[in-house]
Amino acid sequence: MPTLIMSQIKGDLDGSVKAKFMTFLQKLAADDTTPGLHIEPLKMAADARVRTGRVDDHWRAVLFRLDNNGEAHYVVHGVWNHDDAIAIATKTRLTVNPVNGLPQFEDAPTPVAADYSTPAANVEAPSSEPILIHWGRTREELVDRLGIPEDVADAALAAGDDDALQKLVEAHDGWLGMILLDLLSGDPVEAIIEKYDLARPRDTESDTDVIESFGKPAARAQFALVEGEDELRRVLDAGDFGAWRVFLHPEQRRYVDRDFNGPFRLSGGAGTGKTVVLMHRARRLSREHPTERIILTTFTTNLAESLRDGIEQLDPSVTLAPQLGEPGIFIASVDSIAAAVIRGAGEGITAAVTAVLGDPRSAVTTRTRSGRWAEVITATATSLAPAIANETFLEAEYALVVLPNSLTTEDEYLRVRRPGRGTPLDRAKRSAVWKLIEAYRAYGRTDGSLDFAEAAAVAAAYLDANPASRPADHVLVDEGQDLTPPQLRLNRALAGTGSNDLFLAEDSHQRIYGPKVVLSRFGISVVGRSRRLTLNYRTTAQNLHYAMSILEGGEYVDLDDEAETTGYRSVRTGPKPGLRSVSTLEDELELIVTTVREWLSQGAPPETIAVLVPDRYQRDRVTTRLAESEVPARSIDRERPPEGRVAVMTSHRAKGTEFAKVILTDIGFRSSNEQARLDALDQSERADAELRARSLHYVAATRARDELVVMTRPG
Repeated sequence: MPTLIMSQIKGDLDGSVKAKFMTFLQKLAADDTTPGLHIEPLKMAADARVRTGRVDDHWRAVLFRLDNNGEAHYVVHGVWNHDDAIAIATKTRLTVNPVNGLPQFEDAPTPVAADYSTPAANVEAPSSEPILIHWGRTREELVDRLGIPEDVADAALAAGDDDALQKLVEAHDGWLGMILLDLLSGDPVEAIIEKYDLARPRDTESDTDVIESFGKPAARAQFALVEGEDELRRVLDAGDFGAWRVFLHPEQRRYVDRDFNGPFRLSGGAGTGKTVVLMHRARRLSREHPTERIILTTFTTNLAESLRDGIEQLDPSVTLAPQLGEPGIFIASVDSIAAAVIRGAGEGITAAVTAVLGDPRSAVTTRTRSGRWAEVITATATSLAPAIANETFLEAEYALVVLPNSLTTEDEYLRVRRPGRGTPLDRAKRSAVWKLIEAYRAYGRTDGSLDFAEAAAVAAAYLDANPASRPADHVLVDEGQDLTPPQLRLNRALAGTGSNDLFLAEDSHQRIYGPKVVLSRFGISVVGRSRRLTLNYRTTAQNLHYAMSILEGGEYVDLDDEAETTGYRSVRTGPKPGLRSVSTLEDELELIVTTVREWLSQGAPPETIAVLVPDRYQRDRVTTRLAESEVPARSIDRERPPEGRVAVMTSHRAKGTEFAKVILTDIGFRSSNEQARLDALDQSERADAELRARSLHYVAATRARDELVVMTRPG
């Protein structure tokens, strides 16, 4: 049976053509001598290995046949109408780049790239020194060390600024575009060579040499070895929203395939592919260890459902465990996992509850209702100032100090260290805080419930005391920056220490829920095992620039307690974000309707558009106005965004989603209630709340793939 190697198919094939192409490839993979395929060489072709195949009367596939010890390999270049396919097949050669050892199509028809073939005609003469020359780059480095074709190298060296070089990046697919992007980012040539494992190939260029070149990390970002019919279908279906399922950047693939002895932390900005790495890594571990138990978890139920959807799209054949502790990949929110551990512990959970809280509870599977801290503050006399006696401070103190240290008495609290807590507390204030904590726990004893942080702490304590009950061999965590210390400890406790035990992805710039956390303070050491992704695949360079400007001036630290850096770069360009100022809510609603209608009239499917708002009240107002204007829209809460409707959701709910076009509303607006809440906070707590507000704005802005409109309204 022949082996298929698929390149990324350029452009969107019509559905009927794609179905016929799929049938053609299925028959080819089964038997290349099947009647009707017409796998034929061409006379006078530039490459004797080129073949064409009949998809139907109008469409033909262009292929390259390689033989390795009698086994046929077909490199699928693409599908075109008959005349174009013959022209392309006649002049295209499949070769190994003589400098970097990567596979390439020479003289392939890339009309946009051809615009750069003659720099003098297609690149504006720079008003100052061209950017790469200014950075000290030379033609010898680009051509003789990186393997960039001469015409592309000349165009790159003639580019006068970042925008001109970015356009050149977009004009080229695969490894060539990746290398150009690294040059645009200022990466040293030596670093690029090391990153992509570039090396001169053998002098020969046998079929075996060409086949081996497809195994290089940089080649696998452009070509996929097809394993079975399901994989073939995924390759064909992979478009702008789906290419992540098949073609990984070498930087991503490194963290999918590598094994780690101990916990590992992967950071990176929005759109850099952290979640993609997690899903591919979970799939890899499941394939290599089918009897082992893999947990894939995150902060919210909605995000967990997105992970499940992603895994099923990535590989429908992967084993999803129906229950915690069973072989396969178990996907759930961390709170759901805590509940499952507690349920599975039976009467054994009593000792863990007592160790964490100092006394048992009668209904440990019941969660404390929201607003409990406010009830405690209202009902309990205290000498504390409002800057301390408030829900924000007390909830954070409980989760960051009390629960992680299993404090059950006032004396323990008086002596415990409080690293990272910005508000100092003397002995008298600690005693007053503890009285509020005791009152909070008394409410819990009354109804027998645990809050979510308590449940995570109890579940972790149970597993630490009963290691034989650990339900996982490997744990992969998404959105780690939003987890509380008890939740992080639970993730650490789910699997014993060992190879690939805990893999945690996070981005401190996207921390919109929990307080700042340092992993080492809670039993997770990642010293020497932390890396960062920097290449953004989702957001255009223009939208990314706007999103990063939101973070300027904020002091962000990662889970290693190090200053979080930015330096992110995008592979895509698009229009600049549209900044719209409105005076009233009515003006804003009308502008939303006008903007959405314009996008729909341009052919944008409704489900690729989202309007992101600050709260549920505004969400429902926007949805109502769109509906009254006969624009199909849906308010999104827990459910998935539906087909055929514009999604209207809060910025918090939008976490983990992406849309082609996004409207942000009420930027700069702050209600009187929100302002009053901030005014009541201690200085350090308020600073952290302001930082999370910036992060929420950043998260919302990075949901847009192509177009972003930002509506500002004065508070």
